[in-house]
Amino acid sequence: MFGSKRAKPEGERRGFFGRLRERLNRGDSWLTKDVRELLPGGRIDEATIEELETRLLMADVGVDTTEKVLEGLGARVRRKELADLGALHGALEARLVELLAPVEQPLVVPSAPRPWIVLVVGVNGAGKTTTIGKLAHRLKGDGLKVMLAAGDTFRAAAVEQLRVWGERNDVPVVAQGTGADPAAVIHDALAAARARGADVLIADTAGRLQSQVDLMNELAKIRRVIARFDADAPHETLLVLDASQGQNALAQARAFNAAVDLTGIVITKLDGTAKGGMVLAIADQLGVPIRFIGIGENLEDMQPFDAREFARALLGDPPQQGG
Repeated sequence: MFGSKRAKPEGERRGFFGRLRERLNRGDSWLTKDVRELLPGGRIDEATIEELETRLLMADVGVDTTEKVLEGLGARVRRKELADLGALHGALEARLVELLAPVEQPLVVPSAPRPWIVLVVGVNGAGKTTTIGKLAHRLKGDGLKVMLAAGDTFRAAAVEQLRVWGERNDVPVVAQGTGADPAAVIHDALAAARARGADVLIADTAGRLQSQVDLMNELAKIRRVIARFDADAPHETLLVLDASQGQNALAQARAFNAAVDLTGIVITKLDGTAKGGMVLAIADQLGVPIRFIGIGENLEDMQPFDAREFARALLGDPPQQGG
């Protein structure tokens, strides 16, 4: 098995989530900032829960997930079990981790079959090609032989961008001309990957909105072509989502999941939003594993999703006693 055993250096992992915290909160947690000022004498009451509800809704968490986040907290407040901000902070962290933990499932490449096929989908501008480049770098670092398929044939720039990533990672790229049939490109890439003994083939696809029926049907065609090559493939269907899209990202995820049976999600551009609440909504409403999250263009700016570290990034540091 590849992927699950490769531990990132502790300093690199903490450094990534430290940067995530800074970029999400701009120095202060959006969820708990200024809550102390709302509480005379630091007392926790129903007004505190209502304020948290408002902040969650404004951060694209959504109504249903907000209710789940706060579920039980109101009753604990009424029973005076949460006596101060420290207790509230701890209870919130535990609740967030409870919601996020089920989707904390790292991408694992098994020892068979070969090639192991990853299909990458998403809307334009979400960062698919960059994500593929980073994933190829990571898998090659795990000792795997990786190939790329330039299935986004609508944009010449997409093919060139993938070729750049291929050169950067010293990974071969199978491509055809602009306007070629994406399914044919991926079919050729599958044959090449098998002939060359590749461990993993990562296939790019053109960006498409969930409302574009013809293009969504094209994805289904691509999947049929892959399945003729290997009945169990694609082995991973990875959706790349732009975090700054907020609740629209959830709508995208639902539509793509209905069309192509997602097995994983990568959430990019978390540095482009001051909130990140949509991650909670994705985890709660969809339940598809979140493989990676990203905060920038550099290779180290995409890391496996960690539920506890993400919850801590959202909440910021616990309040100091007596502060």
